[in-house]
Amino acid sequence: MSGFFKKLMHGFSQDSDPVTNYEGSKGVGLRIENLNKSFEDNHVLRDISLDIQAGETFSIIGPSGTGKSVLLKHIVKLITPDSGKIYIDGQDIFAEDVDKKPKGYRYSMVFQTSALFNSLSVGENVGLWLREKRVCPENRIRRIIREKLRLVGLEGKEELMISELSGGMKKRVAIARSLAMNPDLILYDEPTAELDPVTSDELARVIMDLKKELQLTTIIVSHDLNFALYLSDRVAMIDPEGIVEVGTPDQIKASENPVVRKFIYTTTKGIKGED
Repeated sequence: MSGFFKKLMHGFSQDSDPVTNYEGSKGVGLRIENLNKSFEDNHVLRDISLDIQAGETFSIIGPSGTGKSVLLKHIVKLITPDSGKIYIDGQDIFAEDVDKKPKGYRYSMVFQTSALFNSLSVGENVGLWLREKRVCPENRIRRIIREKLRLVGLEGKEELMISELSGGMKKRVAIARSLAMNPDLILYDEPTAELDPVTSDELARVIMDLKKELQLTTIIVSHDLNFALYLSDRVAMIDPEGIVEVGTPDQIKASENPVVRKFIYTTTKGIKGED
């Protein structure tokens, strides 16, 4: 299995050995400064600057094609910027000097497609990273699997196969697998993609409950404004020209910026006319 494929399947961990500091999640601060990325003639990210606090739930919203997922891939180092910096707890993640790179934290990502192994059971998917890294004895791995499934509302579902799950359940298994790493930073790429409104609401409640129980930093990329406003401490809106506005959900809803107002009006019922 290639290193890239392993990253897609199991999430991501920094250069330091993730086994040595497995216990607990501490949350990390993240700062993005003047990030730019082009693919040939397409300038996808333009001078992106954001400051995300440790333990914060932060959503990045905007229309399709504005570089939201590309930004996430920079944070997990799948893509290198043309210019600009990303800092984790004040340390440059792209620093050439190994001694200057951030260490001692873990991060994981929940993809749009969930990226689960269909040949494995729910429990085997959740425990895969733990077993691969030999983090702890098997009896404890089983306890961790049960606990992470409990956190996402799938207690007792270890033996089910992925083919037996609904779309919403697959998303929750993917979240449980990411939580098995005890990440300090977890990223969600369009978590409500392909989900109906009822299932999206259920997923929102799961993520909200995790926010109450765990001390980790959460970054959500979504075109679903209702979802982002419900979950987030703060929200940033991005468009092809860059970051349009950053604020609390109430500040975003009350924004007078015409770009923000247009996005709100076209994506969220009931907000038109709130002045």
